[in-house]
Amino acid sequence: MRSLILIALGGAVAQLVDGSLGMGFGATSTTLLMALAMMNPASASATVHVAELGTTLVSGLSHWKFKNVDWGVVLRLGIPGAIGAFIGATLLAHISLAFAKPVTAGILTLIGISLVIRFARGRVAGKRGGIPRGRMLSALGLFGGFVDAAGGGGWGPVTSSTLLSIGREEPRRIIGTVNTAEFLVTLAASAGFLLAMWDELLQHLMAVGGLLLGGMVAAPIAAWLVSIVNPTVLGGFVGTTLVLTNMGYVLDAIPNHEQFAPLAYALVVLVGGGLSIRGMLANKKLTQRRRYYSEKMAPSTTH
Repeated sequence: MRSLILIALGGAVAQLVDGSLGMGFGATSTTLLMALAMMNPASASATVHVAELGTTLVSGLSHWKFKNVDWGVVLRLGIPGAIGAFIGATLLAHISLAFAKPVTAGILTLIGISLVIRFARGRVAGKRGGIPRGRMLSALGLFGGFVDAAGGGGWGPVTSSTLLSIGREEPRRIIGTVNTAEFLVTLAASAGFLLAMWDELLQHLMAVGGLLLGGMVAAPIAAWLVSIVNPTVLGGFVGTTLVLTNMGYVLDAIPNHEQFAPLAYALVVLVGGGLSIRGMLANKKLTQRRRYYSEKMAPSTTH
């Protein structure tokens, strides 16, 4: 019972992070299940994805309510993502794909650093074409879905961070759209796991229920948070989170990294948090300057 309560709390925390930053539920929950329930990577990923059928549905509806969704992108991103997720789930159920983790982590770490630097300047995307469509979006969805199912999480880090780095839409709209499209990805991944691991999933129904309950409670709160948080801070925090969650794989390649690893993590938090705040202040100055010039250039209404 204690483990079940901890899993439910972990699901709530993971959904708060995922729904407000666009990433984190899969990776956090998979790690939690491997630590508390001693599951292997395939079982943990399968359990998380079945639970996400409920959490992503509630999250998508919540983001829609707060007007954070670009419905024109959801299917263009979600359908290729579903195809990639089904392939990834099928492969993970039969072979280990752990060798791909360091490569993906290195790429995501670089994307995270670029996000922190870009949003530290205080410039937030406007309506310059919105989220890109076409082959790039399909390829991104396919890759993100595959990484998500095969690695126990990764849809948000791959898709949200890439679209944020392009900078053609508000962060809250990107996160809301990606979270909504994730339902299709989760549906396909769950189908792949159910076909390959039906008996094993039946043994973990309690863990599925715990994650589902915690995640569904937190989903509306997370959607509300992302709609009110300053966009530059949001983008900076996404980048910082990406670096924190992936730099462990990078540090593993350095001999005797245990000695300075805590300092490295603390430095990432301080620098990422500081640059996020700097971006917020810079954005505030830019907004005030634009308002000043627009008022100055506006025709006078007095006679």
